[in-house]
Amino acid sequence: MDLRLFEKLASQDLISSGSLQKIKAAEDNRLFSLHWQLITILYLGITLLSTGLGILVYKNIDTIGHQAILTFIALVSGTCLFYCIRKTAPFSLREVPTPSVFFDYILLLGCLTLLTFIGYLQGQYSVFGDSYGLATFIPMVILFAAAYRFDHLGVLSLAIVNLAAWAGLSIVPQRLLKENDFSDPSLIYTGVVLGLLLIAMGQLSKAKNIKGHFEFTYSNFGVHLLFISGLAGLFKFEGAYILWFLWLLGIGLVISLQAVKRKSFYFLLIITLYTYIALSYVAIRILWGMNHSELGPFYLACLYFIGSAIGIVRLLIILNKKMKAHDSV
Repeated sequence: MDLRLFEKLASQDLISSGSLQKIKAAEDNRLFSLHWQLITILYLGITLLSTGLGILVYKNIDTIGHQAILTFIALVSGTCLFYCIRKTAPFSLREVPTPSVFFDYILLLGCLTLLTFIGYLQGQYSVFGDSYGLATFIPMVILFAAAYRFDHLGVLSLAIVNLAAWAGLSIVPQRLLKENDFSDPSLIYTGVVLGLLLIAMGQLSKAKNIKGHFEFTYSNFGVHLLFISGLAGLFKFEGAYILWFLWLLGIGLVISLQAVKRKSFYFLLIITLYTYIALSYVAIRILWGMNHSELGPFYLACLYFIGSAIGIVRLLIILNKKMKAHDSV
């Protein structure tokens, strides 16, 4: 409620001072929502519980025993998932309301402990041998199935992260991962393809109305992964950096048009920031390609960052105002 508006009306004698006092009293006694605070506390509680279990296992591994630890983790995960199966609503391709307040968090705890169980099983007993891709593929399938069955965005995010891990382990040569060589082009190309795939999955979900509310999560991961991979290609392939820059401008333009169409300032913001990073990189390369014996390039770079920063802020303000004005019409 905008009290300044009512104060202005009172100063113009359009409303009485008594009415203004009643409005102020109602504003002072308005109920305060604790929704997001409770959600944050619950998510933090699950994270701390998972972390605490990991620390307990690590510090007492010799006294507890591997079998006992695996059994305990399996019981926690199985109990949580069994509870969710019993309490969940029937499956639907549309959005399904949450059965209870704690359902989402119990499901998230069950999925996190499931990942811990599979990772522990592989790390201690190597049940999948050297097939590390299989060790990520199985939980990925389970997480995607759980996300769609229980209609949970948090589990969907875990599934997408596992999809990225599986793609990295399956497509990129194992030698590169063991040597921590993350500059290999295979990782960059994998990220680009996976980013496009996630965006396509989001658009398909929305177009076919198959869990259409999952579209934002798919698109969010896809756009970030696509631009980060594109920037990695821009920095890595010095001989073809102009091609990568044009690629980033192209996908930025396409996604920006979609963001304007769907009135999403969030996607406009992140696309603008990623594009600005790419533009700044190219600008600095060009400036530093000048005569290094003079300070001209340095001064030009300073002027560029000052001017471009002001321009970016101004652009974002204009776009935000236009979107708000369009929504109010």
